[in-house]
Amino acid sequence: MATGTTKRNIDVCFTPALIEYYDIANKNVVLIDILRATSTICTAFDLGVREIIPVASETEALAYKNKGFIVAGERDGKVLSFADFGNSPFNFMDSDIKGKSIAYCTTNGTKAIFSAKQALHLVVGSYLNFSAVIKFLEADDHDVLMLCSGWKNKFDIEDTLFAGAVCDKLLAGGNFITGGDAAIVSVDLWNLAKNDLLAYIDKSDHRKRLKNLGLDDVIEYCHTFDKTEKLPILKGNSIIDSYEVL
Repeated sequence: MATGTTKRNIDVCFTPALIEYYDIANKNVVLIDILRATSTICTAFDLGVREIIPVASETEALAYKNKGFIVAGERDGKVLSFADFGNSPFNFMDSDIKGKSIAYCTTNGTKAIFSAKQALHLVVGSYLNFSAVIKFLEADDHDVLMLCSGWKNKFDIEDTLFAGAVCDKLLAGGNFITGGDAAIVSVDLWNLAKNDLLAYIDKSDHRKRLKNLGLDDVIEYCHTFDKTEKLPILKGNSIIDSYEVL
């Protein structure tokens, strides 16, 4: 737990393609995929899911389906043909997932999970559980890396804005310092966008992709603060509720 005697670093990795340049073995890593994976994961845990099993490929997801698992997944925004759910938080709201295990496969978010499995703790962050993320990072005495899932290894606006929001909050608390230029830029972008966040998100390529697919009904929801106190965390090969391990 935090001692308050030494300031910790917070930095931002803009895409999983850059994670190799960061030493994460003794860091808390916050996984970010605002549109939509981390928002969906946080919603699922708020609704009582037991575990989410990230899988790397459609083939592996299908294997889980054939074993009788519930599968949620998409590629390029489109629901996998054999999946029970897509990658929208709204998919779970009218379904009974309490106590269930779900295999999960997405274009960007699950790839980011596998890139950062060596982290001290890999926690799932979204606006929906913003304060829970802040509380954990403040309390734990380790450096932090915000990991943006991006889009196919490219930079994206929505994940960077969330990274900036977390950095801004932690820096203001006085226990953290910036670990690199990426954190500084992320905070600057957040401060530019925060007064009309949804208008700024309209510039995002992924927001446009979702609109073209008729899947942009989640935009406002995914940018809503503190709808849950859940903090999903990776343990072994599954994402579980952090209360079980912290």
